[in-house]
Amino acid sequence: MTATVLHLQGPVLVGPADVREQAWVVGGRLTFERPTAAGADTQTLRGWVLPGLVDAHCHVGLDAHGAVDRETAEQQALGDRAAGALLIRDAGSPSDTRWIDERDDLPKVIRAGRHIARTRRYIRNYAHEVEPEQLVERVRLEARAGDGWVKLVGDWIDRDAGDLAPCWPADVLKDAIAAAHEEGARVTAHCFGEASLYDFAAAGTDCIEHATGLEPATIEQFAAQGIAIVPTLVNIATFPQIVEPAREKFPRYHRHMLDLHARRLETVRAAHEAGIPVYVGTDAGGSLPHGLVAQEAAQLVEAGLTPVEALYAGTWGARAWLGRPGLEEGADADLVVVGADPREDIGVLAAPRHIVLRGRETGDAGRPQGI
Repeated sequence: MTATVLHLQGPVLVGPADVREQAWVVGGRLTFERPTAAGADTQTLRGWVLPGLVDAHCHVGLDAHGAVDRETAEQQALGDRAAGALLIRDAGSPSDTRWIDERDDLPKVIRAGRHIARTRRYIRNYAHEVEPEQLVERVRLEARAGDGWVKLVGDWIDRDAGDLAPCWPADVLKDAIAAAHEEGARVTAHCFGEASLYDFAAAGTDCIEHATGLEPATIEQFAAQGIAIVPTLVNIATFPQIVEPAREKFPRYHRHMLDLHARRLETVRAAHEAGIPVYVGTDAGGSLPHGLVAQEAAQLVEAGLTPVEALYAGTWGARAWLGRPGLEEGADADLVVVGADPREDIGVLAAPRHIVLRGRETGDAGRPQGI
């Protein structure tokens, strides 16, 4: 039986301005040299070729109630694959999903271990819940359990205060982030409000999820330190529904979250214009379905990024940030083919013509997204 060679008749978008006319997939690997092997069947894929999309904030193995079974986790991963998200940074999951690494048909996953939260200050069944004196050791354990990332819960509602409040003393947070770095891991954190961002910047964090509380002073700090953000705008859009049950019991929290929601696009725009690295992430797996990466990229454009910048945030730039290859000679052929230039119209990401994972076409093109 002869192996099938894929002929990618481009444009092949190796980078925003690095465009090749064609490429090939041979033995699961990408090459820009025309194959010479005799007897190989060749299948031609036509369109704009780009690296497999990246969902830099995703949760496989998690739903609104906590850990899910393997079958459900598999369907989540397949939902991401169907959207062309072939590389996932799993930003916290209570499930052991290492079995995914043994499946050639599922996206590649970079794990942050399990969320680390303050006791009774996060969603039930999601996190390791610890007190400040336990934080450093828990961070070391999750750094060793993950794939180079640790996920902290930086703020959540304080029911005594009736509003968002930081979860960790600043000195303990600084020690915890230093411990993660000593273990060779980067740190990201769930942060909605303003106050926790000052502490995380001072402690030397690498990334913040959501970052809705950014304001001029922290925008300046983040930009100076190169702290990245993953806004998860498709999730932030649901703030009004999330906080409606708290309207009467926690009115300050309710008003605060609605304000963060109202200025979400302005916040991302200001962060981007200041030079803060911004990456595509959906927060799928909690209350949101998987497969929303194209919608998130479109939301970044609505916030003020150009289509090229949003594409960079979900392909070339995100892969470089996570230390994974794009369309490189000899790399695994993880790619998406679309019908028009996504640098001009980000909306074409929602309708891929072909999705190729590890050199094999998945058959997902045309499958509904957001499942």
